[in-house]
Amino acid sequence: MVQINLRDFYPFYNSDTFVEVPDEVAAALTEAERLERNYIRRVVYNKAFYSLDTGDGIEHDALFRAPSPGEAYERKIMIEQLYTALNALPNKQRQRLYAHFILGIPQTEIAKADRVSVVAVNISLARGLKKLERLLEKIF
Repeated sequence: MVQINLRDFYPFYNSDTFVEVPDEVAAALTEAERLERNYIRRVVYNKAFYSLDTGDGIEHDALFRAPSPGEAYERKIMIEQLYTALNALPNKQRQRLYAHFILGIPQTEIAKADRVSVVAVNISLARGLKKLERLLEKIF
């Protein structure tokens, strides 16, 4: 058993905290720390201070996998059911829910466009979400 200071390995520790860990764990932590220092040194030496995601989508492609045909079909069906439930709502609620949650328009802008208060839009969105939830529960 080896005694290590957690403050050396975890930056969120503000004070010294000593714990005993098996030799393998101490070796793994020391190796990870060494690899991290080497990586930082290589970045500085090569002046590689940039992201892989420079607009061509390399980072996105590396992080996200394409859905399988079954997953794509399930997603399509779920979106169709969502739009069916949205169409069952009253016109104003449907427009406000679509604008706020799908288009990402803030409630203040929706209120200005409809010439109502932000509170009215907020209440309309809350009631619309409850109705939408009930409609989707019936579908599923």
